[in-house]
Amino acid sequence: MNDKQHTLNDSFSLSGKGLHTGLNLTVTFNPASENHGYKIQRIDLPGQPMLDAVAENVVETTRGTVLGKKDVRVSTIEHGLSALYALGVDNVLIQVDGPEFPILDGSAEMYVKEIRRVGMKEQDAPKDYYIITHKIEIKDETSGSCITLLPDEDFSITTMIDFQSRFISSQFATLDNMEDYETEIAAARTFVFVREIEPLLKAGLVKGGDLDNAIVIYERKTTQEALDQLCDKTGAEHHDANVLGYIQHKPLVWENEPARHKLLDIIGDMALIGRPLKGRIIATRPGHTVNNKFARLMRKEIRKFDVQAPVYDPNKAPIMDNKRIRELLPHRYPMQLVDKVIHLDQKSVVCIKNITANEPFFQGHFPDEPVMPGVLQLEAMAQAGGVYILNLLDEPEHYSTYFLRIDNARFRQKVVPGDTLILKCEILTPLSHSICTMQAYAFVGENCVAEASFMAQVIKNK
Repeated sequence: MNDKQHTLNDSFSLSGKGLHTGLNLTVTFNPASENHGYKIQRIDLPGQPMLDAVAENVVETTRGTVLGKKDVRVSTIEHGLSALYALGVDNVLIQVDGPEFPILDGSAEMYVKEIRRVGMKEQDAPKDYYIITHKIEIKDETSGSCITLLPDEDFSITTMIDFQSRFISSQFATLDNMEDYETEIAAARTFVFVREIEPLLKAGLVKGGDLDNAIVIYERKTTQEALDQLCDKTGAEHHDANVLGYIQHKPLVWENEPARHKLLDIIGDMALIGRPLKGRIIATRPGHTVNNKFARLMRKEIRKFDVQAPVYDPNKAPIMDNKRIRELLPHRYPMQLVDKVIHLDQKSVVCIKNITANEPFFQGHFPDEPVMPGVLQLEAMAQAGGVYILNLLDEPEHYSTYFLRIDNARFRQKVVPGDTLILKCEILTPLSHSICTMQAYAFVGENCVAEASFMAQVIKNK
């Protein structure tokens, strides 16, 4: 996965009938600006209302994922979103001329082909990954469904399904690398049991379902008359009621195609989290209902940590040690507040400051309740920014950085002896005319304890 956001190079459209309505529908995917995310627009309705494709806007999960707000609804969105998310497209405006996306062939393959045809465009904004640092799990005791999310270096999924059917009694599928989605997952089609079709028809659903857009599994014998009537209602050819098995025009792509389709659906539903993940999902008996519950849980988790702490592994060698930092910064004891640098790229730096009980400011702030002064937390964040800026200069020892202004300073939690401050500084505007602006955060563990934005100037020492 690239570290920059992406959108489409050009628009594309796909047309076909809706699975539930049977209507002829067209969905169009358009390029969108940075940080736009996925938005879906009903262009057939007055005012062309827009829906944010996020988990809390899901209003139904019976036979697919349905977004809704007031009287505006859009269903069968999961296959299109799955393709976008897996291929790394972050920002898209989706326009549809009806209440659902066309079902196409019941997979995500056509979406993938069109995304590949028009291509993707890299944008300037960074891709805002949410990095999983601890186990997160949700269970549904009634259905036996469970989704577990574990730390991992990239996004990967394992799914296990179990049905009371000898044809798919137990299957699993794994996707360790999203780059394999196109060849290993995208063509997996949706599936349905014959025993489920009659209730769905009575509920006014699957009016557009046929053997071209779903795998139909006939695993419980019924009468020839009943089966013939069902085939007539769905437009399928008559089938011998004594022959159990899969009914479809196109043979199975893989023996575990149903499990692969469940994995495809999970990716589409996880797209509604609104941020790409770095973690491993293990899903047991997944479905749209538990998928959406999990996506909502993740949305709450992300809001709780609105700014995520960088990952700090003390076992890894630093990019800059204390000696190199002293070559860049003019600060010395007791004012050097950066111990090491653990990350440095074109737009950000991450530094570490270990807070010990021997810090000189604890003698008076406060003797019986030692707390690191907020102004020194700001100084530590500014020194992190200074490391970034001075590292760009040829003779950094001849320069110093000075505050021009500090804005939006906030302190959320006390910093005390024993804490390890993780200082992250993001450069908002590059160094120009000796001035730059930056956004800085200080973390203890996963918690943001302080933040501020700075404007600084680099001045040559006299």
